[in-house]
Amino acid sequence: MIMLKSMRNILRNLFLLALAACADMPAAEVPVSKITVQDSISHSDTRFTQGLFWDGDELWESTGLEGKSKIYRMNKKGETFDSISMQGNHFGEGIAKIGNKLVWLTWRSNKGFVLSASPLRFLGDFRVAGEGWGLSVWKGNWIMSNGSSSIYVLSAKDMSVVNTINVAAEGVRVPHLNELEVVGDTLYANVWGSDSIAVISLPGGNVIKWLDFSEKSAAIRKKHPKAEVLNGIAFDGKKLWVTGKNWPWIFSIF
Repeated sequence: MIMLKSMRNILRNLFLLALAACADMPAAEVPVSKITVQDSISHSDTRFTQGLFWDGDELWESTGLEGKSKIYRMNKKGETFDSISMQGNHFGEGIAKIGNKLVWLTWRSNKGFVLSASPLRFLGDFRVAGEGWGLSVWKGNWIMSNGSSSIYVLSAKDMSVVNTINVAAEGVRVPHLNELEVVGDTLYANVWGSDSIAVISLPGGNVIKWLDFSEKSAAIRKKHPKAEVLNGIAFDGKKLWVTGKNWPWIFSIF
């Protein structure tokens, strides 16, 4: 999902206009909180981040781009000690883990892969209807985005869709939902093309808050021109961590 900055700005403006259009609706305005950085660990600015999650003291990351997609297994300092490359020429997307089982989505190949976490190896694949974007785990099942305003709950047994959650803010559907992280019954979702994270109540799908990282993101892109959009959310049990495509750091936030 490589996008010129001009197109990214157009999408962001269209999205903000859509939210503004609902100003006369009776629904309460969704609060916006500016994200404050608490700590950081180094991150390779060559990684086109697609998925991110903590598993105890281990940090997992998936990256995209055809022929360059990889999964990285890191310690809490961000140092890689295990990795695996995507089979074939697929564009890797989000990853999540249940037990020793990893699921890794692809963008436009209509396919997802199943791996064992230890040892890190491919076990098989399955069909994805449409595009795969973000992935997390909720109540023992997988929860997936595909770039639309809908979130799909997939059975942990056979990957079939068992529920669809439509996400809206102030009555307006929120498109371009991307990387996901579930904490209890709260879903954090990157909105692709923006520097915002939607905080979503499950199972209803209502956006209850926006996390705004625009100031920090702009500063990063100014200093590091190849840095792309905010993408990557992980919860370590106490705090959230975020990063972006080709960003030089992963930040803990509050």
